[in-house]
Amino acid sequence: MKFWTMLCTILVSTMLMLNASIAGDTVGVRQFAAPSKERGIDLDVTVWYPAQPGGEPANLGDSELFVGTSAMRDAPISDGKFPLILLSHGAGLAGTPQALSWIATPLARQGFVVAAPTHPGNGGKNGSAAETMKLWLRPADLTATLDAIGKDGFFGDHLEQSKVGVLGLSMGGNTALAIAGARVDPKRLAAYCDTDALNASLCQWVRQSGVDLHAMDLRPAGRDNSDQRIRFAMAIDPAPVDVLDLKSFAGISIPVAIVNLGRPGKIPATTDASGIAKAVSNASYATIKDASHYSMFGACKPGAAAIIVSEEIGDPLCDDGGGRSRGEIHAQLIDMAAVAFDRALKAER
Repeated sequence: MKFWTMLCTILVSTMLMLNASIAGDTVGVRQFAAPSKERGIDLDVTVWYPAQPGGEPANLGDSELFVGTSAMRDAPISDGKFPLILLSHGAGLAGTPQALSWIATPLARQGFVVAAPTHPGNGGKNGSAAETMKLWLRPADLTATLDAIGKDGFFGDHLEQSKVGVLGLSMGGNTALAIAGARVDPKRLAAYCDTDALNASLCQWVRQSGVDLHAMDLRPAGRDNSDQRIRFAMAIDPAPVDVLDLKSFAGISIPVAIVNLGRPGKIPATTDASGIAKAVSNASYATIKDASHYSMFGACKPGAAAIIVSEEIGDPLCDDGGGRSRGEIHAQLIDMAAVAFDRALKAER
């Protein structure tokens, strides 16, 4: 058994290297607009893709705190057709597609087109606690992105339209599960910030913003947001998972991969998806014991931890689980995602 496991690992790694060499080392990045009937606006979508030489250098995700990742803006796309990964970002400081450039860029280098809509109001200068808590709007953003990118003049002819997956991190993980078929329980969502026990940082922001979840119209929250075009979903430290209706997981028919960051028994309840993995018929579950929820942020710049303290940001954004560096944890997450999506979307080639 050990021999066959090792052989399979070698074969998968070899295929990943082959796909990377076919796609080329250049990664392009491009913005396009996706009309959203749900929101009544055009969504700003960031797309990473295998590219030919050209374009202008860009450093996405670079900030006072975090190291960015290089790509070539508006570079020509490589010849051929590629599977599509819809990418859903988190909220707050992680509330932009660019914050996930550290995982989007290497996935594009492996031969995927990675498209990430900006979920309006979920981060950046226009962050809104009320909009952030409208979790049911997020999977609709992914569906709008999928509708638009297939018709886009730049990307449309380079997509394998039948090979679409979704990757979500943090609140984006909740979104990935939702578009796979999970549903929000409106009563659980309404009670989510009754105390700080579940998510102190988020709920303090909600209350400081004057948002009363019990007073919000949460009737749309329990709707079905699944998109039948999605063939595979991966959720990394999905949050909040404790507002989801456990009964809805039985209806998920596509393969789902779930990764929790932290040591089992120490993972916060609002991100602990071990029970969800058991409820989904075709799900895999893994943990990275020496990581934390903050490991999903970009690598911290020197002095970032001191800035976090001086500006009273509150969350230890540069802290992982101890042991390895964030770069090493990122490398493991990238490898896990690349292997999973390669198996799910490229296996039939």
